[in-house]
Amino acid sequence: RLAKNSQIISSLINAAKNGKRVVVQIELQARFDEESNISYSEMMQQEGIELIFGIKGLKVHSKICVVERMEEQKLKRYGFISTGNFNESSAKVYTDVTLFTSHQQILKDVTKIFEFFDINYRLHRYKHLIVSPHYTRNRIYKLIDREILNATLGKVATIDLKMNSLSDFEMIDKLYEASNAGVKIRLQIRGICSLIPGVPGMSENIQAISIVDNLLEHARVFIFGNDGNPDIYISSADFMTRNLDGRVEVTCPIYQADIKKILIDTFEIGWKGNVKARFHSENLDNRYRTRDKHSPVFRAQYEMYAYFQRLYDEQPLLP
Repeated sequence: RLAKNSQIISSLINAAKNGKRVVVQIELQARFDEESNISYSEMMQQEGIELIFGIKGLKVHSKICVVERMEEQKLKRYGFISTGNFNESSAKVYTDVTLFTSHQQILKDVTKIFEFFDINYRLHRYKHLIVSPHYTRNRIYKLIDREILNATLGKVATIDLKMNSLSDFEMIDKLYEASNAGVKIRLQIRGICSLIPGVPGMSENIQAISIVDNLLEHARVFIFGNDGNPDIYISSADFMTRNLDGRVEVTCPIYQADIKKILIDTFEIGWKGNVKARFHSENLDNRYRTRDKHSPVFRAQYEMYAYFQRLYDEQPLLP
């Protein structure tokens, strides 16, 4: 999905005009954006950009980019993996996370995804990325199973998930299994949540909230506790059947310690929210999280802004 006056498209066209080989995968069937995407496709083709128009039977929902160039006679890759679209307009009102990286092995996997776009019958093995529709469901099951094993061994076992929607029944059953094994699960599900938390004998170790505020909560962040050494992922996929089995989605591991801390911190900030946070429950009453008169107001999105402002003040990204 692209903004009405997309600077990203302008940059890609400029790159092509400057002699760079540019390949773009674009969805023509993007709800509400079909006309715009068709127009941009014609514009890019006229400028010599190679276009890939999706995969028959699969919607491409991943948000990825890789830049390849020769440095000192070696191929070097740079790129990014995001939970949000390349849209300057929605970026002003959506909350998303994007990893900018030069991790060569991760970006080699990204290159394989573009090869899959081009040659659909060839399945790739990915060493770092978790890619739908072939691998996501089973890989997430294995991560949950590890937390279940840790719980049965008396180790710390936790799962923290932030996403837009949770409706896949098999995934929900897997989270119920984890809850019954003693895994502590916290969910921040902004929209649809078909899982029922807090039911004795089924989901008593699961809590779930939704934050609906000025900005649209759109990021997907998965944190698996791993007995105190958490594995953390960002993803384009919700836990919906279409995302797990019927789309091209990318889930990316986060390896760098300071970035992992930021994602953990932001999850905790959202979890503490007591102004725009509602509970998911079997009553479907969307009850707000309340606070007593001694509890300070904690509006998660405002606190998130303050957190990143402090982070910038301590370690400015720009001179």
